[in-house]
Amino acid sequence: MTSTRERQRAAARARLEKDMAERAGKARKRRQTQAIISAGAVLVLVVAGTVWLAVTLGGDDDKPATNTAAAGASECVYNALPTDQRPPTIKDVGVPSNQQSGTGVQTMTIDTNLGPITAKVDRSLVPCTAGSFSYLAEKNFFDNTKCHRLVTEGIKVLQCGDPSATGNGWRDTDGQGGPSYRLPEENLPTDKRPPYPEGVIAMANSGQPGSTGSQFFIVYGDSPLDPAYTVLGTVTGGLDIVKDVAKAGDDGAFAAQAGGGHPKKEVVIKDLTMSAPQS
Repeated sequence: MTSTRERQRAAARARLEKDMAERAGKARKRRQTQAIISAGAVLVLVVAGTVWLAVTLGGDDDKPATNTAAAGASECVYNALPTDQRPPTIKDVGVPSNQQSGTGVQTMTIDTNLGPITAKVDRSLVPCTAGSFSYLAEKNFFDNTKCHRLVTEGIKVLQCGDPSATGNGWRDTDGQGGPSYRLPEENLPTDKRPPYPEGVIAMANSGQPGSTGSQFFIVYGDSPLDPAYTVLGTVTGGLDIVKDVAKAGDDGAFAAQAGGGHPKKEVVIKDLTMSAPQS
């Protein structure tokens, strides 16, 4: 018969073997967990590296792989309009680059038949809108177009930027023109009162998000508009020209719809330019 001492020794061995097995199992689990975490970290690095390569190379085989995205650059979205949704009032000059500088200040110069209007545009606030505006200016998009709408009651704005508003007289389609793409709004004055004070230049849209195009309005008096329009910049000279146009009044052509009408004192944009960004 087995002695009591032997039974105790056997029980002790069994407990020791069980304890060692449990420890070995826990060690295996720790190693597996560490392996999974390590593999996950590698996957993140690989994905990040892939994104970096996509941004760096941009699909351009002529650029060396060592090129990196410019400092302060912003990724912008310019949505091209479907071809079947482009009326004759659309002026197709292509689409800007999705990568736009988010640093520096530009000077906008609107050379009109009544004199120059200048404004300051801070690209850190509106990198995508400023990029679009600069692109269109380089394409002479605004040249020889007329400011088609003036509002003198409730709000005080002169609206311009329709590429189809040209030539003698006015058309029923005035105010419907723009480029062949749209972009999201940015720099909305949700914390400003009034949202659009005198001297602001802002972008018009259809009232739907992401419908900003080329049309813009110059605010010549504090205007309580909803903060849904991108603030592009601030007038630095020539606001008196806009106020003189406002004094002459409008023809009420848009009174039943958006308000205001064609300015009785015609404003023709002979040339619109955007300077290179300055720090």
